Amino acid sequence: VFKTASSLEAAGRTQIVALDKTGTITSGEPRVTDILPAEGVSESELLTLAASLEQKSEHPLAKAVLAYAETETIACPDVTDFAALPGNGLSARLDGMEIYGGNAEFIATKASVPAELQAEAARLAAEGKTPLFFGGAGRLMGVIAVADTLKEDSPRAIRELQNMGIRVVMLTGDTARTARAVGRQAGLDEAHVIAGVLPDGKEQVVRDLARRGKVAMVGDGINDAPALTRADLGMAIGAGTDVAIDAADVVLVNSRLSDVPAAVRLGRATLRNIHENLFWAFFYNVICIPIAAGVLIPFGVTLDPMFGA
Repeated sequence: VFKTASSLEAAGRTQIVALDKTGTITSGEPRVTDILPAEGVSESELLTLAASLEQKSEHPLAKAVLAYAETETIACPDVTDFAALPGNGLSARLDGMEIYGGNAEFIATKASVPAELQAEAARLAAEGKTPLFFGGAGRLMGVIAVADTLKEDSPRAIRELQNMGIRVVMLTGDTARTARAVGRQAGLDEAHVIAGVLPDGKEQVVRDLARRGKVAMVGDGINDAPALTRADLGMAIGAGTDVAIDAADVVLVNSRLSDVPAAVRLGRATLRNIHENLFWAFFYNVICIPIAAGVLIPFGVTLDPMFGA
């Protein structure tokens, strides 16, 4: 759905497409794939802490942890003083003890991470999984790996855009290693994967890309709204949040990434039609207006007044 005529024209002029990863390239429904408790910690203890912390988060990765805990019938005690730290992780208090979870950089400020767990987390990230670190009271409790599968049509859609001469870039808050693995699966090389982007940093990335050409941003979440507004053309996934849909110029109703190249093709075809119409309009007017004005009367060439008008 094109909201305005100018958005249809902007689609035809697109040179760069920036794609948010979660929910756009991927299904946005991650699942727990690996559980790595720290030494002296059981899986149930790790899951209990993780589920308790994640139950107040709205992030897709949190939903994956909670869904897995539910299948394992793990209880989720209530926490207090919950705080979400965008781009880093979460913190709260459980029975008076400070607990926390998030990426490796965030956890390193709270607890020491054993070398063997760091190596395992690196291996998981290289497979395209996102390792989530959890700890409490200054001690690391373990790592839970979560993976988000690619949408079936994502690689084909990206290939189509590239074949159309459009530069495709993926934006994600994941670590560089995980982002590169997902990028490879989607058909993008390292140069076109921008990792570690904080929620409020997407708009700046789009601003930087805009210096190199006309940018279309494709996203689905609340955090994507500023970038969708900043881009020359904002495209929202139909199954995304109302905020993203409201901020976008184009809504991909079927939530398929393959509708992005389709929108660009439609915009290009429209522009081509406009240019052809303008050419023929000017072509015959440039010839006929002077004749209608009488410049060829000395040579006996005239136009009927009706055609002259």
